[in-house]
Amino acid sequence: MDPDRDDTAERSDSGPETPVRSPAVDAVLAAGIEHTVTRHGRVSSLEEAAAARGIEPRDLIKTLVVRRAEDDHVFVLVPGDRTFSWAKVRALLGTNRISMPDAAAAKAVTGYERGTITPFGSAARLPVIADTHLVGRRISLGGGGHGIGLTVNGDDVIRLFDATVADISDEEVRKDR
Repeated sequence: MDPDRDDTAERSDSGPETPVRSPAVDAVLAAGIEHTVTRHGRVSSLEEAAAARGIEPRDLIKTLVVRRAEDDHVFVLVPGDRTFSWAKVRALLGTNRISMPDAAAAKAVTGYERGTITPFGSAARLPVIADTHLVGRRISLGGGGHGIGLTVNGDDVIRLFDATVADISDEEVRKDR
């Protein structure tokens, strides 16, 4: 690999600007993994975010903060077209009780607001559990700010965070509106 070559790319829907910076983007740069930063406006749904990033919902990864016990949290990574399985995660963690912290507690642990949470550049290094559907795929995660996405290889995320890979999701059942 050529040390002078920059394999990163940045795309902005609002035209060329200064590079996007956030703790998450800085962490991806420091990790040296191939990535693309995408900047888009605020969105109100996962589907809207996927469309803004030019990807399928299955490739947009939801990063959830799950509390095992007081001051004991983990990141859970689930594809956008799948549903987080409480039962599977409880079984994997060997506990009968897990919960989602409120928005303030999640921000205190990660440094990020809901909708921007990512394991990259988190205030605390938490264990990561990745759904099996991330293996071998190009994925997009939150980039640490509203309208910022990080597209990376799922395998790089798993390796970088020494993630536990497990079946922790179910097929999402959508009701016709």
